Formats: sequence, structure tokens, C-alpha cells
Amino acid sequence: MIDLYKKAGKIVSNVRKDAVNYVKEDMKIIDLIEFVENGIKEQGGMPAFPCNVSINEITAHYTSPIGDERTIKSGDLVKIDLGAHVEGYIADTAISVLVGEESENYDHHVNMIDTSYEALENGISTIKAGVEIGKVGEVIEKTMNDKGFNSVSNLTGHSMERWILHSGLSVPNIKENNPHKLEEGDVLAIEPFATDGVGRVTDMNEVHIFRFLRDRPMRLVHAKRALNKIKTNYKNLPFAQRWLQDQFSEHHLNNAMRMLISSRAIYPYHVLKEKSNAVVAQSEHTVIVESDGCMVITE
Repeated sequence: MIDLYKKAGKIVSNVRKDAVNYVKEDMKIIDLIEFVENGIKEQGGMPAFPCNVSINEITAHYTSPIGDERTIKSGDLVKIDLGAHVEGYIADTAISVLVGEESENYDHHVNMIDTSYEALENGISTIKAGVEIGKVGEVIEKTMNDKGFNSVSNLTGHSMERWILHSGLSVPNIKENNPHKLEEGDVLAIEPFATDGVGRVTDMNEVHIFRFLRDRPMRLVHAKRALNKIKTNYKNLPFAQRWLQDQFSEHHLNNAMRMLISSRAIYPYHVLKEKSNAVVAQSEHTVIVESDGCMVITE
């Protein structure tokens, strides 16, 4: 099991580094996303969720819909959040990149990115068996505040288990009275978000990422077939509608997805943006808790 986690971690580490060198101004977001997802497959893994490319105030859960024409502009702060699994064992990581020439806020945004990474490192340094989980968030928030930034309070890190990206344990990014103690063997994604805004995210109307919830009887044959494909191919892991586009016509797929959402057979992840429309930076690693520290598998 540890070896499979390590393999997944090595894959996303390699692909993350490649993506930083690949991203450039005026490229389509979908091209970056496909570069990441194909890179994971080429290195022997499978995407644990659709690659998220969230830009500036868009904080999380943006992946390209079918036919996405959006591009990355000079000056954009681009968050690349990617995950791979090997036989269901997941590694999750993220990095923030400033794209293009130096802009008016360049130094400020570099500092924001550096602060998110420093908060990640400091949070990780507190992790070992027996540590109260609220302590991790306290250290992350203090790091942010000391550098003049806010930690996004309503986004958290999370525990992971085989085939389950969010397995029930939330790792706060702010000081929180949470006495739950970490245990040896816990697998955690630690992901601080730094901003100069109010430090909260809110749902947008856009939804491009989904997850299987439960079987439901479906009258529409395309919905029944789509649900079966989703359950078989992705189990409980998040998926993108575009991953199904080769198997259905656009019309049939859109109708099927609407029916699956309304019947609560699948769960929709809304795109999230910072509430005050401020820019956000993200850093993330996956760790495995040990008796005297933790193993970072995505470095």
C-alpha cells in the first residue's frame, strides 16, 4: 500500500514540475489540462480527479468543459491542482504559477505564492501521530497573517483512503478548536490558500466536475448508460463531463447529466471563487502520518 501511494506521489510530482514549464500565456486552459491528465497516464497512473486550473480569483474546481476556448493571459496567477491514483491509492498536489511578463502586482503575487508554500511547509512540520488537527490550521493561519495575507477559511485539506478523495477528515487552514488527534498511517492532503481578500470562497453557477453518489432507476436510456459508465470507470472519484464526450452525443450527454444531477445520482462540484474577487494562491502536498513526523510523497 505504501509503495502504491509513493508511486502515485512520484507521478504527480513529475507531472507538476513538467506543467510549470509547459504553461504559458495565450495557451488554452484545456491544453494545459490535457497535458497534465495525459502525463499522469503516460507515467503509469490515472487521474484521481479532473485537473483543476483555477485562475486569479477563481479558487478551485475549475476544469475545462467540452469545447472550452478560455485562455491563460499574461499576469494571471494560475493554480494547477492535480491528482493521480495507482490501483485506487491517491496522491494530490498543487502549485501556483505567475504567467507572462512582470505586471503591476507581480511582486505582491509572488509574495502571495511564496506565503502559501511557506504555510504548507510550516503546516507539514507540525504533523505527527498524536497532534491535534486544529494545531495544523493554527500554524498555517499564523504564517499567512505574519506575511500580511489571509488564509481561505472555508477550504480545507482532507484525508484520503483507497478510491476516496475526501474520506471524512478535514484539515483546517485556520485556527480551529478541533481536538481530533492524527494517527499513524493517516493519508492527508494539506492545501493552504493565501489571499489578500476576505478569505472565503463562494459557489459560482458553473459546474464541470462531478462524483458518483448512488444508483438510481433511470427512465432515459442514455442516463442509465451514463450512470453505469461513471460507476464502473470512476467509482467514487470525481470526473469531468468531457471524459464522457467520446461515448455519447453532446445532446444525449447533456440530458443524461441533468437527469443524474436532479435525481442525486451524482454530486456536482461548483466552481469556487474568492468572495471579494481577490486573487488566491494555493500550494499542496500529500503526506502520510508517522509516529515522529510525516512522509511527504509528492515532493
